[in-house]
Amino acid sequence: MPSTLLTLWLRFSTRAVGLFLFPFCRLRIQGLEHVPRRGGVVLASNHLSMFDTLIIPYSINKAHGAQTVWAPAKEEMFRLPIVSFILNSWGVFPIRRGKNDLRGIRRMLTHMRSSKIMLFPEGTRSRDGHLHEGNRMLGKIIYQAQPVVVPTLVVGTDRVWGSKRWWPRWRTPVSLRYGKPLDLQPYFQRPNSKETAEAIVKEIMGAIAALTYNDQPATMSRSAPGARLQPEGSDNESPRF
Repeated sequence: MPSTLLTLWLRFSTRAVGLFLFPFCRLRIQGLEHVPRRGGVVLASNHLSMFDTLIIPYSINKAHGAQTVWAPAKEEMFRLPIVSFILNSWGVFPIRRGKNDLRGIRRMLTHMRSSKIMLFPEGTRSRDGHLHEGNRMLGKIIYQAQPVVVPTLVVGTDRVWGSKRWWPRWRTPVSLRYGKPLDLQPYFQRPNSKETAEAIVKEIMGAIAALTYNDQPATMSRSAPGARLQPEGSDNESPRF
């Protein structure tokens, strides 16, 4: 798609997404000043619902103007031509999960070095609303690309349209928060190893968890999942953003 048409399409679709979100989400966004306008940027977020994949690019396009926020997605989503066209026009590209998809990895590296790319380190949606461990492969790719990594937290989208719901709820409180870019340079100076990749992912997941507690320290472990993410205005005590 030519650049002028792409810009017009992104502007139009951003407004369309905003209109689509309005009946379902009372959206609160914070920390956009932490997201660089240009350059290689990874928006590393937890993943609760398909709404996450709309809200994050929507917030960037509203704040920074029309631009592509790239994102990998499972190749099964591209089977229908019209769906494939829409996804591609928004910067979504197919990747074969569970396989050594070298083409998909190369695309991720390219976008990490030059553009914005939205990634979910957990690799899939959280079924229980907890924050789980990140995928070590992401740490390896980030090590190679050395982008700016911005920890990102979405809260409440699972209450709008979670994995067990057939239809979204109306006007649900949803929060989107961007943290300060991470200083990963010490890790980039280390040898390219399994331990380095794991340390990078652990740093990223810890930063996402810290956003849940208003930047208070939080821990992740293999045996225990992270805290249950509660939106503002829920019945249980929730983090104040």
